[in-house]
Amino acid sequence: MKKVVLLGDSIRLIGYGKRVAELLGEDYTVWQSDDNARFAAYTLRMLYDCKAQIEGADVIHWNNGLWDVCDLFGDGAFTPIDTYCDTMVRIAKILKTYGKTVIFATTTPTHLAMWGHDSARLNAYNEAVTAALRKEGVIINDLHATIAADIDKYICSDYLHLSEEGIEVAAKQVAECIRENA
Repeated sequence: MKKVVLLGDSIRLIGYGKRVAELLGEDYTVWQSDDNARFAAYTLRMLYDCKAQIEGADVIHWNNGLWDVCDLFGDGAFTPIDTYCDTMVRIAKILKTYGKTVIFATTTPTHLAMWGHDSARLNAYNEAVTAALRKEGVIINDLHATIAADIDKYICSDYLHLSEEGIEVAAKQVAECIRENA
């Protein structure tokens, strides 16, 4: 039986996480935090508390980004891009000591009507972090491209989270990526 760990913000917590566990079935045991991993620095901190649950994983799949790229106060992203990338690389290095295979899911797009988010900024963050994580041997799961293919269908009425269709398409992609790399 393969041990899988899912980490991430609300896109995982109230989105694809539960469905991934169902799709993987009996050949996999899936652990995921009941906590929203929010932004990168929060995820980094929670790795200390969740070490025992994560260690020994065959596959760790995680996402972060929507909180980090959000411009809450009109003065730029919550987490500057260099800080974001540095923190994400720290997370990856720690996760690699906890498990065999580490996968990062790119940050999903938001609807154009979502305040505080800008698609160009989000794309720049995804581009920078995936380049940095690839250098660390992290596998990239491009959830952004999948959801961006039909934002009106895959993003729900809050303009941020996945719709039921978005949850299903993301969960299938995450489960497939895990199976391919387990």
